[in-house]
Order: sequence, then structure tokens, then C-alpha cells
Amino acid sequence: MQPRFTFNHLTLAFLAISAPQVSFGAEADTNTVQLQDTYVLGTAEEELKQAPGVSIITAEDIKKQPPVNDLSDIIRKMPGVNLTGNSATGQYGNNRQIDLRGMGPENTLILIDGKPVSSRNSVRMGRSGERNTRGDTNWVPAQAVERIEVLRGPAAARYGSGAAGGVINIITKAPTHEHSGSVTAYANLPEDDAEGTTKRINFNMAGPLVEALSYRVYGNFNKTDADDLSLNGEFAASPTATPPAGREGVRNKDIDGLLRWDLDPQQTLELEGGYSRQGNIYAGDRAVSTNGTDLLNELAGDGKETNIMYRQSASLTHRGDWDFGTSQVVASYENTRNRRLNEGLAGGPEGSITTADDMSTSELKAYRLAGEVNLPLEVWASQVLTLGTELTRDELNDPYSMTQSTGNGGDVPGAETGTRSGKSDADNYAVFAEDNIELTERWILTPGLRFDHHSQFGSNWSPSLNTSYKITDTFTVKGGAARAFKAPNLYQSNPNYLYYTRGNGCPVDYPSLGSGCYVQGSDNLDAETSLNKEIGVVFDDAGWNAGITYFHNDYKNKITAGLDPVATTTSNGRVFQWENAPKAVVAGWEGNLNIPLLGDEGDVLSWNNNFTYMIENNNKETNEPLSVIPEYTINSMLDWTVSERLDLSLNMSHYGKQEPRNLTSRGDAATGDELRTRGSYSIFGLTGNFQLDDTWSFATGINNLFDKRLYREANSGGEGANTYNEPGRSYFASVTANF
Repeated sequence: MQPRFTFNHLTLAFLAISAPQVSFGAEADTNTVQLQDTYVLGTAEEELKQAPGVSIITAEDIKKQPPVNDLSDIIRKMPGVNLTGNSATGQYGNNRQIDLRGMGPENTLILIDGKPVSSRNSVRMGRSGERNTRGDTNWVPAQAVERIEVLRGPAAARYGSGAAGGVINIITKAPTHEHSGSVTAYANLPEDDAEGTTKRINFNMAGPLVEALSYRVYGNFNKTDADDLSLNGEFAASPTATPPAGREGVRNKDIDGLLRWDLDPQQTLELEGGYSRQGNIYAGDRAVSTNGTDLLNELAGDGKETNIMYRQSASLTHRGDWDFGTSQVVASYENTRNRRLNEGLAGGPEGSITTADDMSTSELKAYRLAGEVNLPLEVWASQVLTLGTELTRDELNDPYSMTQSTGNGGDVPGAETGTRSGKSDADNYAVFAEDNIELTERWILTPGLRFDHHSQFGSNWSPSLNTSYKITDTFTVKGGAARAFKAPNLYQSNPNYLYYTRGNGCPVDYPSLGSGCYVQGSDNLDAETSLNKEIGVVFDDAGWNAGITYFHNDYKNKITAGLDPVATTTSNGRVFQWENAPKAVVAGWEGNLNIPLLGDEGDVLSWNNNFTYMIENNNKETNEPLSVIPEYTINSMLDWTVSERLDLSLNMSHYGKQEPRNLTSRGDAATGDELRTRGSYSIFGLTGNFQLDDTWSFATGINNLFDKRLYREANSGGEGANTYNEPGRSYFASVTANF
């Protein structure tokens, strides 16, 4: 049966196919570089950034829609992008992360300047598959960003494990040949006193030190207060219970510096180092419990930091431009220390803070060495061959998460007895080859093959094939297919990692035999795999840009907490393990329509739009949704350049109906309010930017112009899809001094 594409609540003509002014198919092609009458074919990486499932967010776009705190505020407005948890449970509902094409946050790989960021992997994964984390899109302040590349589908497969949904590559501003700098102060004030305010100040500086040596440095201090406990008060389980938590606050402190040495006209060496601190401001969140405790109320009322994450990074990059082609070698190191107040590890108290003072540290070290060469060739056809390799090592030490006692349930087969080690590690070795082939003046073919060998889970092949054919000067057909994968994480694969329930949390088909149930990590898991396919058509002429893309992912071996026992303990407790689900399917449509209304190609007034429509997002065995996402999303922006100094923009995001899970974590059927959907709704915003002179610029605006508010109504799926807050109307302003 053909899916129906219906919009039930489109109350304004403004709700057309929509988005902010981003380069979804509209950016000038970078697969060729024109030098007078000579065309030089680009690399496979450059060509893949022209795929239909790719969007580019520029610094100008960020200026017109400044994020309140996290870059995810603007990334979510790209086609195919949502904010979700990593399951359909609704746990930690306000800590939503980037989800590309419904594949879940754990299948979205975050990069900063092409280097993977893995700090969220230091956070314990609970039984539901959720982590209590804000994700990794808040390590770079908005004013330090040159552009953000959003790669969905087959274009992302070249990046290896964790990119089955796609890649977010945050590109920072580079050193310059002249001294320059800026300082920006920003504030966001909600109309409702129960919602958290935001204040930040940051700076950027760049320039030459000596003839061949230049630098860039940025710093940031940002504080967003937590929502008050009263925000969701009407949805408390009882008059004396703690209500569902609002949005946590966060304190960001960031400093990052880069030195670039131009060794000669053909070689560049870059040394970069950074330090960041993210401390949460507690809002009362807990994973399972509906009642909360006096301790949680006290921590939230005092604005306590219950989790502080420290991230240090360093890298050395060499780039060469040789007679035979170009090369790049990158060595990088990332250290994350995740300090948090101790939480319950079992049953109802799981994910609830148990102490006001005792903190434990989880430390993750990530090492990476990667290199590639790009070789222009004239063999059979013009082509650029890319050969590369990548070596990574992750080391996790989380002793507290291994302290779940076996005193009640009995010793678990395969797990250490006594004090279990919190250490685990994994190595991955990869080689890859890509070829960007110009078959004709209109037809480009980009095949690729990546081979990975994981120290725990063996070998994986990731073939890909992408193509672009220019039908006319204005119409282009683009498509691709690729196999992507994700290795099990260091919690899922560790037999010493145990979740325990005394009895009420046992699967409904296998109740407790008297000693409760365990969920144990497994070193026999298979990697998750996805066969990603897409095909689209793009129209581009005189400022008009439109495109539509169909995507379909066959997703296998998604890792979930098993519901069938694999063993019993010495005390007759049931043992379950993390296991691979057979198959899931993710499919849908993405599109964009950018219309020049006034000026040359819309440089005075333009209307820029995109949409996403999800056809399927289900586990084919249980028919469960992989995550709670809108059936469709529409983004739109009217962009008006009033004068050389003033521009105004009106933006809108419309979210379709969201449906909850049908089965609980125990495997029994959801009932009553657990099946409630979240209806469609629209959010509007208004922004103005004024450039006073070469030094001073100002911005101001309103978020959620018509004050459309939604509330988190339960902690863990008790109210279906109503698992997060949509903040109300707020006012923001910023001032920037350039020097």
C-alpha cells in the first residue's frame, strides 16, 4: 500500500516544504574546480558532500538562527534530522540528541574538524539502551564555527563504526593571514520564570605570529540555568511526589588553540589542543522512578552540579600538496573524565541519584592515527583515487558501574566474582579506498570499499557506490548505496557489566524464580549493520533550488537487552544478556524548495524550505519504533536583506504526530496512557541582525513567537510520547565587537 502524505494541522500557507537557508543541494558543486577553461576533478570525499543526503550549515546561517546553548538547536532544522533518545522509553526525555534518519543518536557520529568526538561513550548505558548524556554537539561554541556538514545515508559510510545514520562534522574557523578577533555576549530570557535563562560570552582570535606561523584561539563561558521543579508540577504522580524533570542546565567552559606552520608552499603542519568543562545543573531527573525523593528535590532546588564532564583533546595534522597528489596524516588523542554523583544500578532506583556527596569517575581515552592520499589519474577516464587507513584504540575505566552486588541474585556465569574490574578496551584497524570517476562530462561514479578489523568482533566490509548524472544543466539525478556498521559499545560487550532487578523488572514471560534477574554484557555480540540506499533528483537554476530524495535503510543486529534467559545463577536467578535484534527498517522522504522572491537569485528576499517524512521506523520482529520521532517535519525561513546593514528572518518548524512504543521494557503490552501520542505542533521564531559599522554588530529576536508549550508528563513512557518539554516564548539578544 502506498503511504499517504497528509498534513493535518497546516494552519498557515507558511507551512510549505521548508527550512532555513542552508546548502541542501544548493551549495555550489565542489566536485570540480574551474581554472579558466580547465576542470580539475575533486576527491571522492568532496563528491560525496554533494550527495542528496547532505546539508551544509554556514556561519551566516548560525548568525540568523543562533542556538540558545547547543548546536543541536540549529542542526535539528536540517532535513532528516530529529532530536530523540536512543530508545522509545522516554527516559531522560529532555536530554535529546541528534538522530539522523531515525537511526538513533548512537548511530550518529560527531566530528570536530574531521576528528571523532566520543565523550558520551564514557556515560553508562542503562538497561533501556539510554545514556544520561547531552551528547557531543556542545563542545564548540557557535561563534567559533565556520560551517557544519550534515551527512546522511550512504555518504557517511566512509567514516566507519557509528556512522550508520550519518555524520555531523563541525568545522571550526581557521587561522588567518591578518590579525582579527571578536568578542560576543549573548543572553536568552524565557518569559516563564520556571524555565532556565542562558548567558554566554566567548571570543575568537586569529592571525600570523611570524611569516610562516599563524594561530587561532577561541574561548567560551556559557551558563544555562535548569528548569524549576514546578515547571511540570501538574504531572506529578501524587501531590507529594517529585514531578517529571524539566530541562537540565549546563555550565560550559571551553578553550581551544591551534598553531599552523607553513613548512613550505606544499606542506602544512597543525598542532591543536583544547580543554572543556561541562557541568550540569540538576533539574530532578531520574530514569525509572516516578516518585523521586527528598534528596532529588534538595539537589534540584539548590542548583547542584551532579555531573561534571572534563574533556581534553590534542592533535597533530600534516597536509601535503605534491606532484603526484595530496596527502593528510592526523594523530589525535581525547580524554574524557566523567564525574557524577553515584546512581542506583538496579530496579526502580536505576538512574536515580543515591547520595549528595559521593562522586565516582568514569574515564575514557581515545587514540586515533589516520592518513590518506589522493591521486589524480588519467586511466580509462579522469579520476581521483583515495587510499587511506585508520587505527583507533578506546580505553574505558568505569569501576562504579561494575559494583552491582551479586549477593541477592547469585554469581553470574562469565562475570568475575568479588570485585569486578571496570576496565575494558577495544582496537580497530581499517583501510579504505575510494575512486571519484568522471565517466562523461555529465556522469560521475564514486565507488568505495572500507575494511575494518575490531579486536573483539572481527572483520567488517563496507562497500559503497554513489553516482551523479546531470540530465540537463539544471536537473541532476543522484543516488547511492552503502553498507555501514556499528561495533557494540564497551558496556554492552563487557560480561562484568550487570543490571539487576529484584523481581518486578523481570521480563513478563520469565518472572523471577525468587532471586531476581540480571542483564549481562556479552562478548558474543555481532556488530550492528545497515544497508543504506537513497536516490534523489535536484533542480538548480537562477537561485531556484529544489530536490526530493527517497531513503531506505535495512537495519540488522540492533543491540537490545534480551528478553529470553541464557543461564541461571548459583542462587537460581535468571540471566539475560544484551543481544542482536534480527531486523529493522527505516525509510522515508526528504526534500527542499528554495525560492528567490526578490533580487538577483534571491539575495534580497528568499523563502527556503525543507521537509522530512518517515514511512517506516520499526523493529520488524516486534513492530516497535526504534525511537520516538515525528511522522513528518517541516522547516521554513523567510530571509529578508533589508539593507547592507540590516537583515530580518522569520522561521518556522512544524512537527507531525509522534507515536510511543507498544511494548514496555519487560516485553508486556503498553496500555492506557502509555499509548498516548503527541500531536502535531508548530514553533515560530523571529531574528534581526544589524551591522552598525566594521566593529559593532547586534542581533535580537524571539524564540517560540506564539508561545506553543509542551510538557514532559511522565518519567519513563507512562504518558506515551509526551516525554519532553518544548520551551515557551523567550527573548534573546547579542552584541559582537570585531577587532
